[in-house]
Amino acid sequence: MVRPNIVFILIDDMGWRDLGCYGSSFYETPHIDALAARGVRFTNAYAACPVCSPTRASILTGKYPARLGVTDWIDWGGSTHPARGRLVDVPYVKQLSEGEHTLADALQAGGYATWHVGKWHLGGPGHVPTDHGFEVNVGGCEWGSPGREGYFSPWGIPALRDADVPEGTYLTDYLTDRAIGLIQGRDERPFFLNLWYYTVHTPIQAKEERVAYYRDKAHRLRLDQRDPFVDGGPFPTEHKRQLHIQRRILQSDPVYAAMIDHLDENVGRLMATLEAEGLLENTIVVFLSDNGGLATAEGSPTCNAPLAEGKGWMYEGGTREPQFVAGPGLPAGALCDAVTTSTDWYPTLLELAGLPLLPAQHVDGVSLAPLLREPNTTLEREAIYWHYPHYGNQGGTPGCSLRQGDYKLIEFFEDGRLELYNLREDVSEARNLAAEQPERTAALHRLLVRWRQEIEARIPQPNPDWRE
Repeated sequence: MVRPNIVFILIDDMGWRDLGCYGSSFYETPHIDALAARGVRFTNAYAACPVCSPTRASILTGKYPARLGVTDWIDWGGSTHPARGRLVDVPYVKQLSEGEHTLADALQAGGYATWHVGKWHLGGPGHVPTDHGFEVNVGGCEWGSPGREGYFSPWGIPALRDADVPEGTYLTDYLTDRAIGLIQGRDERPFFLNLWYYTVHTPIQAKEERVAYYRDKAHRLRLDQRDPFVDGGPFPTEHKRQLHIQRRILQSDPVYAAMIDHLDENVGRLMATLEAEGLLENTIVVFLSDNGGLATAEGSPTCNAPLAEGKGWMYEGGTREPQFVAGPGLPAGALCDAVTTSTDWYPTLLELAGLPLLPAQHVDGVSLAPLLREPNTTLEREAIYWHYPHYGNQGGTPGCSLRQGDYKLIEFFEDGRLELYNLREDVSEARNLAAEQPERTAALHRLLVRWRQEIEARIPQPNPDWRE
């Protein structure tokens, strides 16, 4: 068997509607849209957490973040956790355990060259990509963003401080250059390119000529004449209580739009390289985001509407993602409505590569291979789950949730409140059905409690110092 190459593109903080093929009318993404049109696009795809590190861990292990103990973004500097509001954040694991047999380990054992390019944020020395099955690491370390130094070189990211590039080189361009170089310099083995861009994480920065283009576009559409924010009330934690959540209700930020434009250009360059090298027809390309778009804090650069809220929240805007996959034997232009989560990619890629599954490892993942071949089929699973026992930097509060079929149940830990939504009828989560459907609410809650007991999920405790 000629095994397919695998390119896994993970975007940081991209919202569900941040692509043209997912409904954005302000951002322009022709190359990404064309790639999506070559394969299967998902409408109910989720990240396993509303913030980054846990989702990344779930992709590489096939396990829910709560099972791993990696339940929040890894605060490697120790400056934020534990966050304190009415509750106190639970402790969590701050690296990907060396005991995990990762997707990269499995693919390497199956004869693949394994390359990581971009953001890691799953631990520092001793826990970087080359400690977890990757032969090559470009740019992956404990940092979760480019930091104060930003996207234009010289970069502050420890793994890139010694990069020999002209001053002012844009990070997304550089990472794509390195990925292209790996493809062009490959050996005879199939390859797994784990391309995890830092973009579109803050700081929101882009090249001025593209910013000017979108500034003019916003003016032509009169978007710059509308206030894109509404007040979301005070933050729920002690250290931010004096601040107010600024919720974006309009996609109109020209700098953010330009960042997405740069990403699109680079995805186009990558696809052109695969085609020029004669690899496109035997390469699986996966595209998704690690959590929802940043819509309520840190400048609130994007809007996820009609989904509620965004990164750091238990609502749909925090976890529903753009996701598509193209590759050999997969139908072009297909839509799939099945509910999926990021734990599913481990068994999926093993099956597509013709390698044996490892069910003792990817215990929470379900292979999507049957859906990719027949998008109208269904998955056999009881539900998908989230456990986020933390205060999001963006204003979200600790909670736990599940989705079963069309229904989603959320339990908020501050007050024990239950919210039930029919997402097929109410994707905006505007109508809480918990009081109207008490039997369904109770049954789903029992399922949720049973799940978190089985995986020994930690629950935040009351803050004795909290004053209303």
